[in-house]
Amino acid sequence: MPLAGVYRITPEQIRDVRGFFARTWCQREFAAHGLTPRLTQCSISYNRGAGTLRGLHYQVAPHGEAKLVRCTAGAIYDVAVDLRPASPTFCRHLAVALSAANRAMLYIPEGLAHGFQTLVDDTEVFYQMSEFHMPAFARGVRYDDPTFGIEWPIADPIVLERDAAYPDFEPAPA
Repeated sequence: MPLAGVYRITPEQIRDVRGFFARTWCQREFAAHGLTPRLTQCSISYNRGAGTLRGLHYQVAPHGEAKLVRCTAGAIYDVAVDLRPASPTFCRHLAVALSAANRAMLYIPEGLAHGFQTLVDDTEVFYQMSEFHMPAFARGVRYDDPTFGIEWPIADPIVLERDAAYPDFEPAPA
């Protein structure tokens, strides 16, 4: 089952003899489809080795952020985890392959954690975010937390100690 509010987006290519042109962001189109149309920050993540795992990260209210993620070099196994208690897909995850070759993007709304694992060396990921990074509101859940049952494609990931040390996820009491 897909996650509520998460979308895999494939840019529409307009081709000619030179190659193609594709729009990757349009505020009007995002708003028309009910997606957060605000864009405040863009970032890139360069990852030297295959198996590098970043995440699972998110920001809490009032600075929750929607993300649009695209792999601009290499390939990743991209994961979103629903942490919204009122969501019909609470505690479920969705994983998709994003690569420079497929040019697909993943839209992840506020309230979801995000992470990825690189599938090849020298991978770069481009993020567009709806909110500024606010360290005091940054949170994370462990990438291998059994609550989510994520099967990462590469065993023994290269992972930051902080990301490996998050405690087991415990939903807030209703």
